[in-house]
Amino acid sequence: MTANTSVPGLTFNTGTGFQGPSGPAILAGVQADINVAFGGNLNFALDTPQGQLSQSLAAIIGNVYAAMLFEAQQTDPSYAIGRNQDAIARIYFLTRNPPLPTALTIQCNGLNGVGIPLGSLISDTTGNLYASTQAGTIGGGGNITLQFASVLPGPVQVPSSVSIYQAIPGWDSVSVVSGVIGTNVESRSAFEIRREDSVAGNSLGAIGSIIGAVAAVPGVLDYFGYSNNTASPVTIGGVVIPANAIYIAVSGGAPQAIGQAILSRKGPGAPMAGNTTVTVFDSNPLYAQPISYQITFDIPTALQVLFSVTIVAGPNIPGNSHVLVQQAIIAAFGGNAPPTPKARINSTIYANAYIQAVNALGPWAQVSSLLVGSANAPVASAIGTINGNTLTVSSIVSGTLAAGQYLTDGTGAGLVVNGTQITAFGGGSGGTGTYSINNPQIIGGTFLSTGTGTTITASAVNGFLAPGLTLSGTGASAGTTITGQVSGTLGGAGVYTVSQSISASGNVLTAADVIFFSVANASLVVVQSNQEPQTAAVNITVIP
Repeated sequence: MTANTSVPGLTFNTGTGFQGPSGPAILAGVQADINVAFGGNLNFALDTPQGQLSQSLAAIIGNVYAAMLFEAQQTDPSYAIGRNQDAIARIYFLTRNPPLPTALTIQCNGLNGVGIPLGSLISDTTGNLYASTQAGTIGGGGNITLQFASVLPGPVQVPSSVSIYQAIPGWDSVSVVSGVIGTNVESRSAFEIRREDSVAGNSLGAIGSIIGAVAAVPGVLDYFGYSNNTASPVTIGGVVIPANAIYIAVSGGAPQAIGQAILSRKGPGAPMAGNTTVTVFDSNPLYAQPISYQITFDIPTALQVLFSVTIVAGPNIPGNSHVLVQQAIIAAFGGNAPPTPKARINSTIYANAYIQAVNALGPWAQVSSLLVGSANAPVASAIGTINGNTLTVSSIVSGTLAAGQYLTDGTGAGLVVNGTQITAFGGGSGGTGTYSINNPQIIGGTFLSTGTGTTITASAVNGFLAPGLTLSGTGASAGTTITGQVSGTLGGAGVYTVSQSISASGNVLTAADVIFFSVANASLVVVQSNQEPQTAAVNITVIP
């Protein structure tokens, strides 16, 4: 016996798949069935038994339909979530990434020849520990740059300063060059992007093959790739890629593992561009012994993204509103607050994408204005030195300085502490002169130079010398910079190499930094192909 019902069922068509009826249509069908069953003329007002019964049955049927439609969608990677998404990814031999640690690029300073083993520990001022993900040996310049990762996984704020936790004789100090905030368990959207990339990773030679393999390396937080198939250099996202070369930018992960992943998918012959070179091996058993290859890729520098958020004033704004807004933006920035996408290498960060994350904090969090900015679009640039809380500007390159502007090291060496701002005018009022800043530090200064050529000896150092600083004074040509330190006290008296031949024996020279000054005053920030976007609470201004 076939039962008849007036309740509409699910429908299916090739364009939209399964579709369910509306709630009112289900209710009308239930009421029609009940009306027939009881002889007609029923009153379906909500205060009647038949009204209550029809509403309940319609809700039950609607819930069953919704569950069926949900399960029908879970075979589509674009909609699958949770365990269903895990099952689809398993077809591609992928598993969801667990929480990933914050990755730091650290300059390790000390004596030439001192080895820093894998797993060496440093710490920040709040007690978080970071372990080196690669081993290295301090070179003749008195330093080496190595990768570290936080011992505890998840989003740990990139610190402005670190110190050695596990002492090694000859390893004197460490400083943060850049960092990438870790993530919570891989989100649905991030997992789907990686699954898509992994499909190309099963092939060989194409750029998608390479980044697909890189995406699968443990600890990798972000990546970008481009293949220049022309006979001339091309500029992609601010990076000049040589003719017929491939360019891979990767943040996080062990450099050796990244190099091995690139080798596993890279076609023969193509040159590579980047700032990092590792030696990896082809262990094909057909060889009598493994064959070594030099693999080059880019570890992006940090681009600090600034935010300025204005909240509509009201009586219900909590006392910790600044912290709550900062946390909401940081979560959205890392892709942990859908639908805002994670800020990535070679991307455009739109200010309005973060409004929803702030508004979601509650009725009090009504955004009046939300702007972004970065050193990619500075409002001013200058040459100067820093001693303690005093910035001394010797030359203005462009723009006008003002209180509230953020300072960024123009050399890319990460010399300026993140979150440093002008707090007040001193002897300067927008141009050359002195200014007060919030973070005490020492960058540049004066010294007595002896020797000629591209190697000089510095003595009577008043300040801190570092690669990237620009030299001025008698005997130093315009544009001459420090390129490295050969020996001596780190940043102090010792032997240094410079970019141009110099004839300043017995002269006092000044080493100064090129500094960019930025504010959050734009609707978007363009991130270059060699930059990893970052933000932190110190970069987020909340008003009121």
